[in-house]
Amino acid sequence: MVVKLEKLKQAVIKQIDSDRSQLKKLALKIHDNPELGLKEYKASAWLSQYLEEQDFTVENGICDMPTAFRATYGEGKPVIGLLAEYDSLPVVGHACGHNLICMIAVGTAVSSKQVVDRYGGSVVVIGTPAEENYGGKIVMTTKGAFADLDVAMLVHPDTVDAATIFALACQQMTIEFFGKSSHASANPTEGINALDAMILSFNNINALRQHIQSTARIHGIITHGGIAPNIVPDYSAGTFYIRASDDAYLDELLQKVLNCFKSAATATGARLEYKQDELRYATMRNNMALAQLYVNNMCMIGREVKIPRSKLSFINTGSTDMGNVSQVTAAIQPVVAIAPKSVLSHSPEFAAAAASEDGINGMYDAAKALAMTVFDLLSNPDNLKKVRYEFNRQ
Repeated sequence: MVVKLEKLKQAVIKQIDSDRSQLKKLALKIHDNPELGLKEYKASAWLSQYLEEQDFTVENGICDMPTAFRATYGEGKPVIGLLAEYDSLPVVGHACGHNLICMIAVGTAVSSKQVVDRYGGSVVVIGTPAEENYGGKIVMTTKGAFADLDVAMLVHPDTVDAATIFALACQQMTIEFFGKSSHASANPTEGINALDAMILSFNNINALRQHIQSTARIHGIITHGGIAPNIVPDYSAGTFYIRASDDAYLDELLQKVLNCFKSAATATGARLEYKQDELRYATMRNNMALAQLYVNNMCMIGREVKIPRSKLSFINTGSTDMGNVSQVTAAIQPVVAIAPKSVLSHSPEFAAAAASEDGINGMYDAAKALAMTVFDLLSNPDNLKKVRYEFNRQ
């Protein structure tokens, strides 16, 4: 029986090897045509067309998002979800490697057709737009896009190989101060300096930093600071991200940060207005039973992948809307190395790596490991049972 199972896994790998040229061609095509979030019309159309040609049933424009899609092969339970990202960054293009993420999902899905044919269930590729700076999966989660999935998986390019990530909960806050303009030299006492309120807020936050949890993050920018040096600024504005390792502490930290702004308003006499973004990134709930299946399969193809055993040893990727998906179904977001550790994500060097041979090879390896994981879930009900038990217990 073991030999038989190994042969079936080899067949899955063989399918990806036979599709190598097509997967590479489309990955590079998307890389050469970067599109910002919610505007990924070309990438979405190319991916949908390719999946339709592979006998997937494709529904475009799901969740009222024109560039989102759902492609299904098979029918009924269990439903294995493979999530695809394909948006780029401003200026630096695919410097987060989303051109590889989508092709990992597509390559996995196509090679898994034979598994579905043999064992039943279904494999679904869900195209998720606008991960960068928008959180498309947060919107899609609220609209029920992942509610029927038994499992959701996505592999992200990185500079290391790991089966789990530590993603922070994140809340965006927009801050405005309203003061009173006056001549900065002739009548300074008549003015109320809104810029001073903003600068004082930064100083207050800097004083707060030594008293927050080591994994928490607070960072922001001034988006408006005045119009001329000789005019007391009557308006200032800024955008801030507040991140924490869990949702409860994020709520606590948000109040402390808000106090920094309120005290600055009191000190300067400026009026404070603030707004919290409706979209909030949740922490990542890593499903360890699912992660272990992925680790075993990555090791089978020669990549040494480990599961970090504590938060301090997790790979920290900031925040991701995959965290919101992990709140509604069993999920993992492993990372696959496509560049040396010296290469920073969201940099021109990482964009180059996403089109390099190392990047393409990382895409192939991740697709193979995910496809074998799909096989493990569909061929052995006990594996899926363990994954779902862990999720339900969480």
